[in-house]
Amino acid sequence: MELVKPAIGLMFWMLVSFGIILFILKKFAWKPILSALKSREESIQKALDDASSARLEMANFKNESERIINQAKIERDNIIKEARDAKDSIVSEAKTKAKEEAEKIMRAARESINNEKMAAITELKNQVAGLSITIAEKIIKEELSSGEKHKTLIHTFLDEVKLN
Repeated sequence: MELVKPAIGLMFWMLVSFGIILFILKKFAWKPILSALKSREESIQKALDDASSARLEMANFKNESERIINQAKIERDNIIKEARDAKDSIVSEAKTKAKEEAEKIMRAARESINNEKMAAITELKNQVAGLSITIAEKIIKEELSSGEKHKTLIHTFLDEVKLN
């Protein structure tokens, strides 16, 4: 049991050695240990602050990127709308030009047909007139071959002229 009960001398030397170790630690090691702990604490705090500011900065970047994406979508929609409007304008302009060209061609064709029709009618009239004159000449030659028929024909024409 003597091992469980320490002697007074042993306690004294233990206290003296503990005090010396405590003094040496306080004199040489305590300040560097505390300054190291302080600097570690400051670096941890700085890292936490940096992480917080980075988190805020990332949120700002995210908001900014969403704003830029939305703006790009709006610009894309505007460009597509302008392209569609330009396409519709070009198509309608082409249709209008095609209609005008078709109407011009139709007018020219009608005019050409009318001219050809009039030429054909004139030619037909000329041919009919020529045939009529030829027939009339033949009839008159045959009718006027005798003197009596000649007188009768003249009297008939004169009677008709007096009636008209």
